[in-house]
Amino acid sequence: MTCPPGIARGGQVFFLAALLAAGVGTPARARADHPLEYFPSFYPHEIRIQALDPAAASKLLAKHSLHAYVGGDPFAGRTPPSGLGHVDSLGSYLVLTFDGAAASDRNSRCEGARGLLGALAAAKGEYVLHPYPVTPFHADYLSHFDLAEAARQRWESAPGASEPPGDMRLRANGRLAMRLVPPARRATGRKWDATLEEIDVQGLVAPARASVNWLGPPWLKEGWFHAYLLQAPTLTDVVAKRDVDALYGRLVTGGYEGETERIGLERKLVGLLGGGCERVVLGYTARREYFNNSDYTEGIENIGYDAHAGLNAPIFVRTVKLKDFLWNGWLRLGVETRPRAAWNPMGGFTDAAGRLIWSTVGDPAELPAPQSATWVPARVSPAATTAEAASKGLPIPPDALLPEAGTGLLKPVGTGKTARAKVLYRVRLSSFHDGTPMTAADVLYALGFAYRTQDRFVEGSTRLLREWLAGVRMLQAEEEVREFGEKKYTFQVQITEVYLTRALADPLRLGSVAPPWSTLPWHVIAVMEEAVKRGRAALSQDEAKRRGVPWLDLVRDQRVKGRLVALVDEFARNGYVPPSLKGLLTSDQARARWAALKEFYAKNRHFLVTNGPYRLHQWAEDGVVLQAFRDPSYPLGIGAFDRYATPRRAYVSKLEIRDGWLEIRAEVEKVFRFQRSYQLVREPFRGQAGDGDAADPPVCRYVVIGADGSVAATGRTPFGADGAVRLDLKGALKPGLYRIAVALSLGGNEINPEVKTMRLTLGGF
Repeated sequence: MTCPPGIARGGQVFFLAALLAAGVGTPARARADHPLEYFPSFYPHEIRIQALDPAAASKLLAKHSLHAYVGGDPFAGRTPPSGLGHVDSLGSYLVLTFDGAAASDRNSRCEGARGLLGALAAAKGEYVLHPYPVTPFHADYLSHFDLAEAARQRWESAPGASEPPGDMRLRANGRLAMRLVPPARRATGRKWDATLEEIDVQGLVAPARASVNWLGPPWLKEGWFHAYLLQAPTLTDVVAKRDVDALYGRLVTGGYEGETERIGLERKLVGLLGGGCERVVLGYTARREYFNNSDYTEGIENIGYDAHAGLNAPIFVRTVKLKDFLWNGWLRLGVETRPRAAWNPMGGFTDAAGRLIWSTVGDPAELPAPQSATWVPARVSPAATTAEAASKGLPIPPDALLPEAGTGLLKPVGTGKTARAKVLYRVRLSSFHDGTPMTAADVLYALGFAYRTQDRFVEGSTRLLREWLAGVRMLQAEEEVREFGEKKYTFQVQITEVYLTRALADPLRLGSVAPPWSTLPWHVIAVMEEAVKRGRAALSQDEAKRRGVPWLDLVRDQRVKGRLVALVDEFARNGYVPPSLKGLLTSDQARARWAALKEFYAKNRHFLVTNGPYRLHQWAEDGVVLQAFRDPSYPLGIGAFDRYATPRRAYVSKLEIRDGWLEIRAEVEKVFRFQRSYQLVREPFRGQAGDGDAADPPVCRYVVIGADGSVAATGRTPFGADGAVRLDLKGALKPGLYRIAVALSLGGNEINPEVKTMRLTLGGF
């Protein structure tokens, strides 16, 4: 690959000519060991993503010619060569689903599943045997820890649990139809149909991912939500289905008081989902992905990854850097399959390669926190949240706007309307790749799109926004001045109020429901909508098949692009302003947008315009080349997400109760760096002022379970200055028998916790 103009491959690195031309200034020469004061976008200057089969990827990794292989293990159980690191994430569920009317007996289903579980344990395959849908890779595992342990013990202790259930073949991937003979029925020879299958977690949540500008509902990574997606469709008992729907409805509408009740509802929901054994969770797989960890020239470091998506997550490209460059460099990534899905951000980018490309060129409002189930502010920050009781409500200003159902036209809310919550956002604006500045019109147009689309896939993925949004009001725009060294940079921030019909306790989760944001300019969304309206393409694959039209691709389908070019020409001539933006834009302003899009297409031959940190530079059948968007208006730069690289853990070193007070002390992992390598060292947390770990103390999370199995108390609290947490259980709980489960998190890492439990007897019982 040739070097871009103005950059040398050696140890000496110079500024991009484009950055200088943009008016950032004329700073002194920057070396590989001396980064700029402010460097927009993230570490690599260029990212090449190429489809490689596992055999080819393993050879390139062995030769250190590939920086990472995204999506799977290319060594298939073989010992990898030296110089490679790896990350593990949740890959798939292993489930047994009973089919047909013959499997109507609940007890026989459960007995058959126990037999299969024993056979799987004896087979010692690549699965982790775990007969409960909430796994250690879920942040809510602590809330279900006792139930998961009890489920494992029930399966292990059941009579016949170690007996194979008849003839059975296992394979690592795909669906496997089999004849299952439950132990209780073997004497009569009766056989039951069941399907043993591996269900990919990313495929499971795909329909719940939101389109365009958001990544999914607040509970996208919660174990109870995965259990619902996995097991609810297979329920056959009418009463159980009714109860499950009621519990799910309360959880997704905030129909509970406090965290203790919420966790109790989640536990009850998971129990009902698996109670009939229609679909039994037997275990899960961990996905292992390798990266080049060699020293300097070919190695990478600062690896951020997601507990569920692994390296195929927005956090990875926002942290990773090459060891021989503190900034810049050429990152080479491999993926297992070629991009098959259409490249459009509304109903496309649905395969593994597409998700990786879109997470790099797009810029979501918030990112899923990589090692927990909350969210990380990216282009918007929910600065304040106000929630009121439903009986009282929170007044919505009459001039707040709400898109009209079916048209997306923005209309004032009017007087006398109330909401359950208000989120005040700071929206970080920047230029789009075609040079046009982001404005309030882009934000409002994207919100309105969710109300007028007639594509079933897009309707489903934006349903939560329509159900929760009660109004949006644009307040004053501000200038935010930041100092980097001796220089000052000015960024534009749009202050926006969003009113919601429902409330959540966590501001970041609440802020992810309907953020006032768009990573696409309004004119790109508008031309896509018009192409669909005129029957020239469809946004999603299913809709394209249903209507017999192309799946809209902004990059690779020349026929579709030709139709888009004609639309852009028409709109440029007419100064077309979409109906929902009339009054917000003039025809001249619209013409400027259409002219910019025409010029962008003439230069780049595609319409994938975003305001993300990377832009599409080249593409072929088996991959793409993406280049950093070093525009000085982009508000995020190298190092912005470094705290999420190299996740650390904390451990309970002391769990002791005295006179109704529980004292917890901790050990924490500290990072010790040696040039381009590092080592995690476990040390006691002391907490006193001046200690290096005092600024980022561990957090104690706990759940107290009563003798009847109900949740009696739950909470989280950071460690104090004396290096301890003390919980007044006697003052918080009634006399009785309890079991408390405790886990610690550090730096937001709540995955794979070490859980400590203790039985408690509080006086008066």
